[in-house]
Amino acid sequence: MVSRNTVRVVERRFWLGWVVTLATLGTLDAQTPRQIMRQAEADFLAGRLEASVTGFDQVARALPEAAPQFWQRGIALYYVGRYTDCRRQFESHRLVNPNDVENAAWHFLCVAREESPEEALAALLPVGPDPRAPMGAIYEMFRGRMSPEAVLSAAPDPRARFYAHLYRGLYHEAYGRTEAAGEEIALAADERFARVGGYMHGVAVVHRDRLVR
Repeated sequence: MVSRNTVRVVERRFWLGWVVTLATLGTLDAQTPRQIMRQAEADFLAGRLEASVTGFDQVARALPEAAPQFWQRGIALYYVGRYTDCRRQFESHRLVNPNDVENAAWHFLCVAREESPEEALAALLPVGPDPRAPMGAIYEMFRGRMSPEAVLSAAPDPRARFYAHLYRGLYHEAYGRTEAAGEEIALAADERFARVGGYMHGVAVVHRDRLVR
């Protein structure tokens, strides 16, 4: 069993890499890529998706060596329907974050929308050990080897349950199960998960709000 300390170390390594990237973004002149990146994130969370993607694209062009880090850009691309670019973003992100199950899941979603769930399964990105609960179960669900119900059973705490609801919802959406997807996304977007879900809780809220329009 993976200890909580191990989880903290893995997360710390990822976020330290992101801090280094942001430090690089802040060294340029005028409106810095850091500022543009922050505005793009704010635009996304406010539902201004096209403006968000414009900002993310601008930063990716300005700093192509840092662009693989921008998983937020990949998510925004999914929501504006740029599935080929979305897929490529997550393929590049795997090079800098190879153990991240969420990266593989979003790649699956992009391919499923662009082609089909069957093609997405065939193209599913491999991942290393992601110790966060219930990421292993989520990956097995996307592989077709675990049911969505079993994923929730593998979520022992509020943070894990948030991710279980979010990715169960996205998985159902990929297969066209609209009602089940909406129910799970609504649960993930609930305010009780705001603290534990962070930016990804904002993603759930954006998704929910798009479904209820």
